[in-house]
Amino acid sequence: MKIVINNYRKIFSIQKEFNRMFNGLKIGFYAKPNTSGGAPSEKLVMHSSKTLQECRVVSKKGAIEILPTMNISELKENFRNVFGLSVDIFRKAGDATNENPLSDKLNLGEINQEYA
Repeated sequence: MKIVINNYRKIFSIQKEFNRMFNGLKIGFYAKPNTSGGAPSEKLVMHSSKTLQECRVVSKKGAIEILPTMNISELKENFRNVFGLSVDIFRKAGDATNENPLSDKLNLGEINQEYA
């Protein structure tokens, strides 16, 4: 199973599909930087009805796939390189989300099994 992501996907849709695939994890998107090439915001995007395109400063075409075999670092790097966006992966606990991002070295499929 994989998730294919492009500019036109809405954040809530990506988060929902990610949660279906990895029900013990949550993906969080950080707000866009203030300027092109600027440092990413430390604020998570709360208006999840926006598309990925609306959350970016630099616009270029591209797509990525999210696979269970990926490390968190690979996923974050793909979002950064293709979309210019910063993301983090968090552990879910019932309806709540742990506010501390998980280690970049962890494999999505393995860590999901641990927290599911």
